[in-house]
Amino acid sequence: MRLPSRGQLAAAGAVLAMTAGVAACSSNSNPPGSSSGGSSSGGGASSSSAKGTINAGGSTFQLNFQQAAIQEFEQSNPGIKVNYAGVGSGTGRSNFYKNSVLFAGSDSPIPSKEASEVPKGKKVLYFPVQMGPIAMAYNLKGVKGLKLDATTLADIFQGNIKKWNDPEIAKLNPGAKLPSTPITLAVRSDSSGTTANFSQYLVDAAKNWKLGTSGTISFPSTAHAGNGGSGVAQIVKNTPGAIGYVDFSTATASGLSAASIKSKDGSFLAPSTKGATAAGTKVTPKSDLTFSTVDEPGAASYPLTYQSWDLVYAKQPNANDAAILKTYLGYLLGSGQSLLSQINLAPLPSSIDAKAKAQLSQISG
Repeated sequence: MRLPSRGQLAAAGAVLAMTAGVAACSSNSNPPGSSSGGSSSGGGASSSSAKGTINAGGSTFQLNFQQAAIQEFEQSNPGIKVNYAGVGSGTGRSNFYKNSVLFAGSDSPIPSKEASEVPKGKKVLYFPVQMGPIAMAYNLKGVKGLKLDATTLADIFQGNIKKWNDPEIAKLNPGAKLPSTPITLAVRSDSSGTTANFSQYLVDAAKNWKLGTSGTISFPSTAHAGNGGSGVAQIVKNTPGAIGYVDFSTATASGLSAASIKSKDGSFLAPSTKGATAAGTKVTPKSDLTFSTVDEPGAASYPLTYQSWDLVYAKQPNANDAAILKTYLGYLLGSGQSLLSQINLAPLPSSIDAKAKAQLSQISG
């Protein structure tokens, strides 16, 4: 499948280059939020009287959505400035524990090994904001419509399959002219929710996967590591024979091809927002609104679908910080959801979105 470009992300370089500008306002050098007065009912899209700055960061999966949302949101809420740095889920959570950001974007719940880093007495609220596919992007001249399954992906990313004409790949792609080109793995160098969800898929769907699941994985030493989703996309784009896992929105903006993945129901599905939405309708979130959308059943459910949350402390330092947070999160969960399909991401199922909106009332100053 050749991923289509989108008008709203036609200049992919511009989207990715903005990361540097946002990072210049990163959470490590700015206070969590300003307290310049004002109040808000936590509405969302409508203009708020609250004023201040929200410094945030984390998930690069969220980066395209956050940048599009910030641009729209600040037009209606000129008193609120939002900075979001795409530094990866792991770094975002680390900054969150240090109270250097008002919220952290994370594609996975707080791992048990990090639980002790949450400040004592602090309650963390999970606000799901988006879903989307992980694309298995590849660079293989003359090969279109590549098909892969979980078992084959596990062998590829464990280094057991080293060339593209391996019998295991050929069996899934009868008639395809697969070259003997060596396979180059493109993986994340930073602690990443995309890595955590990709490896969780392999844990769930591939009995031969031996590397476990985490935000960082000990891939074969020959793998090429890139920072953020854009880093992985660039490795794939510039390396003949490369394959890497990268969020569909970034893969699309980078003009990459993506493999179709065998679903739990036996169909080969290309990454799409429709497939992500189908997977999302199958999940029932826990009471804290955490859930997983990988390897969901259903003929239309793309198996490598994942989700992302904005992590917020229920108790904020002051009423103003609570107000500006509720206003911005309310926008992301409200009219901001309409932006997602335009950038190859999937909105939340209405039932989950409604629960997330109701949870806004738990944020206080």
